[in-house]
This record gives sequence, structure tokens and C-alpha cells, in this order.
Amino acid sequence: MAQMGDRLWYGSESFRNGSNLAGFMDWLAERGHRFEDYEALRQWSVADVPGFWQAVWEYFGVESSTPYTRVLSGPEMPGAKWFEGAHVNYARRLLAAGDGDRTAIHAAGEAAPLRTLSWDELRSSVHRVATSLRELGVEPGDRVAAYVPNVPEAAIAFLACASIGAVWSSCSPDFGAPSVVDRFRQIEPKVLIATDGYTYGGKAFDRREQVRKMVAELPSVRHVVHLPGLAGAEAPVAGALPWSQLIEREPVRGFEYEDTAFDHPLWIVYSSGTTGPPKPFVHGHGGILLEALKFMHFHTDLKPDSTMFFYTTTGWIMWNILVNGLVTGAAIVMYDGNPLAPEPDVLWKLAADTGTTLFGASPAYVNFQMRQGIVPRERYDLSRIQSMLVSGSPVMPEHMVWCLDNVHDDIWLTSQSGGTDVGSAFVGGSPLLPVYAGEIQTRCLGVDVHALNDDGEPVIDEVGELVVCQPMPSMPLYFWGDENFARYKDSYFDVYPGKWRHGDYLKVNERGGCFIMGRSDSTLNRHGIRIGTAEIYSVVEALDEVADSIVVNLDLPGGHSFMPLFVVTADGRELDDALADRIRTAIREAYSPRHVPDRIYRAPKVPTTLTGKKMEVPVRKILLGQSADKVASRDAMADPAALDYFVEYARTQRDYEANAA
Repeated sequence: MAQMGDRLWYGSESFRNGSNLAGFMDWLAERGHRFEDYEALRQWSVADVPGFWQAVWEYFGVESSTPYTRVLSGPEMPGAKWFEGAHVNYARRLLAAGDGDRTAIHAAGEAAPLRTLSWDELRSSVHRVATSLRELGVEPGDRVAAYVPNVPEAAIAFLACASIGAVWSSCSPDFGAPSVVDRFRQIEPKVLIATDGYTYGGKAFDRREQVRKMVAELPSVRHVVHLPGLAGAEAPVAGALPWSQLIEREPVRGFEYEDTAFDHPLWIVYSSGTTGPPKPFVHGHGGILLEALKFMHFHTDLKPDSTMFFYTTTGWIMWNILVNGLVTGAAIVMYDGNPLAPEPDVLWKLAADTGTTLFGASPAYVNFQMRQGIVPRERYDLSRIQSMLVSGSPVMPEHMVWCLDNVHDDIWLTSQSGGTDVGSAFVGGSPLLPVYAGEIQTRCLGVDVHALNDDGEPVIDEVGELVVCQPMPSMPLYFWGDENFARYKDSYFDVYPGKWRHGDYLKVNERGGCFIMGRSDSTLNRHGIRIGTAEIYSVVEALDEVADSIVVNLDLPGGHSFMPLFVVTADGRELDDALADRIRTAIREAYSPRHVPDRIYRAPKVPTTLTGKKMEVPVRKILLGQSADKVASRDAMADPAALDYFVEYARTQRDYEANAA
């Protein structure tokens, strides 16, 4: 088994030289900017942030109906202005990336066979739906909210909104009505596009009652559009317009895109909502377009003959990023349903059937495949897969080794970490660099990100706060309803004035490899030593007897602390003394005695958000006596009942002081 930091892969010379990134470096060299390697390019990209982004603009030939006056107004955050005076439309650029009968979207689901949408069909569909929305009175700046599954119609509706300057916002239909209302009520949508239901794990879920509750709580909605989900289901509310009415019309000739300003709102996405009202991040057309051009070309190496698949839902920023993949002319793959149904290898079959070249999934998905003994390359032809993107939580060495052993041994295996907040990654992949076990390859271009210690100084080979020291084009324009930046500043700029503190702990090693060590407000501080929760999970969840885990540290009066570890055992086995000792020994040997928990408990399930993130902060607050309803939105959880164990534990296990370390 590979150890942390072992070199696992390095692309061939032809792979590296044929990458989009190598082509960009050649283009820069012709203009007097010659760089010997990726790190030299990265350092220039943050030493001259305006110069780098101007190069991205020129390299990709971004068109504006009016000239911009300057690239960047200055280093101020928040409030930095990018490409002032420019007018770009995100949808126009994406839909110009491909044409003809080449496939733009592959789509499949539990209840739907594989289908494809060509570039010409996609463009025509977008123009028709956009024209219908205009006829409904949707104007630039109006919000269109969607409660829809991960299907092509969602992408069509989003691009239609963008093409006319309307602002898109979506939630997955597995969200409960209160959670959706918490989000959409803040933005006052004019139109709600809603499904009647969806299929997951072989079971049909009727969501019409949820939609009715939403409509009753969203007085701004003037039109409800019904997107069919379950066979034969009626519209969720009386008077809803059928989706067919929007799209089944004569082709639109001479369609005119809205000439949106660079900072015109494109979409509104939300924080997880596990604590407090979900924050509504507003991103702009130009900032997201530039970031998509950079990220998709340079950090995932997508090309017109590529096919990108990432398992996601419309309630996760990865859905937006998946759609961004179209900007390269590549095809994207959308899947609606349980990634393990009807068979646990269904996504590998989909990858084979669609000729996927970039396969994306979460470490949790890879972990499940490992435990089930699935060997995808023995079942399917995955020879077209050139890269894998494993993202959503820290990736462990064993996950990376499994991918190389069981998919095939010559793939660029990358992990990325960023956030809904910026619609992209801070740290990610480079086709020019080797892959090391357990590491994210590098810091992304144009992202001046560092690990800062308590004195605000950048550190190497030490855990520090993940801080972005200069503006990024895709940072939120503002939070909806917070145009004076009060909530924005409180969320990101309260610790390091003028610098974005993301809320993650980061470590950067001497060669530039990056490690996300968990949320900084959930990171364990044991006897003055910062311990990322990911370090605990990497050891504990590598044991065959453990299926999942969550760890928190409780700061107690008198300078004491208590760190319990909760494990979900594999196959329902008991947590006996022998297993507990194995866990402690494995942690101690892998890291240090400080990493060893004070107590280990068996829990029935680990609470996670709908996007699979462990709810460490809410669990810690519950164990410290706060009400579960005040610290967590159960509608934003994968399994709301998963919190019940911790509520009961907090009520009955008042032994923190006695066991304080």
C-alpha cells in the first residue's frame, strides 16, 4: 500500500506537451513571458494578477461589445471590480464552443435510458426556452428558481436564463420545502421551474406537496413551470405551465443574447445551511466565464473531443462546474438517481457507454467501491478515461491507489478543493506535474492562496488557515440582499482584514503539494497542536471494520478538552475493546498520541449534508449543549435522523469533565 507522499504517476512527455496548459505556456513565451515549469508560471500568475487574467482573456479570445477600461480596480476585497466596461454573456460563449451533431450532453438515470443532445439541439432548445421566458415577462435581473433533478432540461433552462440576463438558482428535489424556501425566499424569484417527483434507489418520490408548500411561501412567484419527473404525474399546482409549452415551438431565428455587463449576476448558489440561514452567493457572468475558461482548460485539460462526467445534483456547486465544462467544446454527462442503483457499478457502465474521458466522483463513492470489491476495468471498457477528479472531501492515498489499480494504471488522478463561495477551486491539478499519494498537486493559477499561521504569516509544511490574499474574478459579487457587504465581510474578512479567510485548514509542502485538513472551525486543537479531522479519518476509515467516522474536540472550562470519536462499524459488528484498541494504535502509529481520541463510541450513522460533507461543527455544538434545531437545518441533511444519536448522547453522557484530556 502506498504511503502518504509516494509518487504514483507522472504523465508521459506527449501527454504533458499536448496539454492545454503547455499550449498556453507556448503562447505566453511567444509574447515574452517564458516559464520553465508550472511553478514559475503559477508564481507569475499571482505576482501579476491583472497581467495573468488579461492573458487568459486574450488567449481565449473573449469578446466584448464594448472595451474594458482596466483589468482590475485594485487589491481591495470585497468589492474589487474586474474588466470594467466590458460586456460578455456566459451562455453565448458556452453555446459557441460546439456545433453540428456532435454530442454536447449525455444523460441517463435510474428511470431513464441513455440519451444524447447535440450541440445544435442544445442551442436551439436554449433559444426556444429563452424566448418563451421573455414572453412570460422575464427580464434581465429577474430570478428564475428551479427545483429539478440533474437532467438536460435543467441545463437548458439555466442557459436560457443566462442568455437573456435572468439570474438562475436551483435546488435538488431531495431538499425539503422548508430548506428550499429558506433559500429561494431570500431572492424573490419571478418564475419557479419544478418537477413533480424523482426516482432514487428504485423508489419514486412524489414532491408535489413540497412544491405546493414552496409556492405558498414564495409570493414573488408569478409563473410555475412543470417539468415532468414521474410517469403520469399531474402538475404540482393548478395553472402550472407545462415544460413542453416553453420548448415545443418553432425554431427561433436571429436570437439575440442579452448584452450583459461583466459583473451582471449569472447565478445564485448557497452555503450548506447547516448553521444559520444559507448564504446566497451572487456570481457574475464575466467572472465565472473567465474562471471556467481557466479551470476547465488548464486544471482539468478538457478538449473538444473530451467527455466529462461528475456525479452531482442541481443543489451542489459541482453541477454548475459540470455545465462549465461545455466552455471547452467537450461533452458532459448527467446522471439522475442513486449512483449505486440498480447496480453498485452503474456509473462505470455509464462511463463506458458515453466514452467518458474525465470521471469525477467523491472519495466516499470510491471508498464504497473499494469495500464492495468492485474492479471496474474487469467489467467495462474504460480505456478512454484519461483522468479522474476525486473531490468533495479529502482524498486518501488508498483511494488514489485503488483508482490506479482498478480503473487503469495510466490516468491523471487529481483532487481539487475550492468552494461554492467562489464557484471553482483554490488548489487542484496540473497535467504538467507528478501525482503523489494523498496530495492535491498544486495551487491553482491566479489564486494567491496560502496557509497562514496565527501571526498572519505564510508557512510551509505547517497547518494554517487557508487564506486568499488577492481578488479572484469568481469571488461573489455580493450576498443577495447584502449589497453593503456587511454579512460578506463578517463571513470572510473578520480575521485577516482585506484577505479572504475561507474557513479551511491548509498545508502546503516544500514541493507545492497541498492538503486540506478540514474546516478550521472544526479542526482539532489538542494541547496546542492543530490536527485536521482528515488525518483521523484517513487512518480510521482505512480499517476494514470501520465504515465511517466523525470526530470532534470539545473545549471545556479550565483549559480542558475532550475529544470523542464516533465510528460506524462495517457490517453492523460490535465495537469491542479489541477494535477500539486497533483504532487507537493505528492512529498513534500513523500520527501521534495527541491524535488519539479520549473515547470511541459506536454510532448508527454519521450526519452529513446533502452534498456528503460531515457535519462536524453542528455535532460539536450539540455535544456542548446547544439545541439541534438551532445549529443544523435538517432539511439540508442527507439523513435528518442521523443527528438523533448525538442529541441523545449529549443528554445522557455528561462525562466530558471527568474524561478531559
